[in-house]
Amino acid sequence: MNRFELSAGLFLRRAGALEKAVTFGAFIILIAVVFADVVSRELTGSGLHWARQAGVYANIFVVMIGIGIASAEGAHLRPRFADGWLPRSWDPVLIRLQEGLMALFCMAFAWVAAGVVLDSYLLSERSAVLRVVIWPVQSIIPLVFLMATIRHGLYGIFPGLRPVEPASGGLSEAGQ
Repeated sequence: MNRFELSAGLFLRRAGALEKAVTFGAFIILIAVVFADVVSRELTGSGLHWARQAGVYANIFVVMIGIGIASAEGAHLRPRFADGWLPRSWDPVLIRLQEGLMALFCMAFAWVAAGVVLDSYLLSERSAVLRVVIWPVQSIIPLVFLMATIRHGLYGIFPGLRPVEPASGGLSEAGQ
């Protein structure tokens, strides 16, 4: 392993740890908001008017950053029906091609999402319930796809950094 590959691996591990911490924090916020809303409904007969919107924002963080976590753990969904169609000797090239195409796909989504965030920023769009600008929450979307672009680009350059995919739990392997 060369020095750049070691640095890339360290970057990916630290980014993954940060993603997990932020996701955990957002999930705790989501739980706290839902709990506070339920308690408020039970004690006062009325919920917190902002709870649903705050919960949605926390859930956006959980779901979007979860994409990166799944990718880092090799747990993202992908069809496996064609895995045996090509010779195993082609795997090194196919892995680099797969990761390169995924990086380009994520880059395109990051670009489009950044445009949406920019438009929201320029229009000063606000949440109707919370009365706060929405672009800071939206900004997680291009950031997640940018990180996925970097992650899959590094996997394409250094296939040894790719996570090992867990065995699929499909029906054929479950004895069905």
